Amino acid sequence: MNKLQFTCTGFNDGEKIPQQHTGRGENLSPEFNIQNLSADAKTIAIIMEDMDVSLPFFGILAHWLIWNIPAQANIKSGIPHGDVVASLGNAMQGIGFGRHKYAGPKPPKGTSHRYKFTVYALSKEITLKNKAKKRHLLSAIRPHIIQQGEIIGIYE
Repeated sequence: MNKLQFTCTGFNDGEKIPQQHTGRGENLSPEFNIQNLSADAKTIAIIMEDMDVSLPFFGILAHWLIWNIPAQANIKSGIPHGDVVASLGNAMQGIGFGRHKYAGPKPPKGTSHRYKFTVYALSKEITLKNKAKKRHLLSAIRPHIIQQGEIIGIYE
């Protein structure tokens, strides 16, 4: 599998996430710029997780799940709330910490957390209900992953 190379506007891997992309700011999803998207990719899925919160029976806390974004090199910031995102080709947002929306970092004051953004290039559209959680999404996309990449941002 090819590594998917991408950047998030405003921060690089291992850097601080800008305030506008946090729960203490405007809570806007970041912009994603993909450098080497495969010509075979049909859709994109993104999972954002708080690597410093692990829940019994659920594992690492997912803040955001979105899938069926049409394959494209640029995904704009500020993806609207809702289970279906019409402006992104009817992409679906599932249930994470932000129910059907991006829920930016907002760790307890005085603590620092790591947030992992994983972007998946997929060979097909994924059929899942809007009540899907991270485990459902991962199970559904696993056989269709062409490329995968991740960036970790820090917020305190």
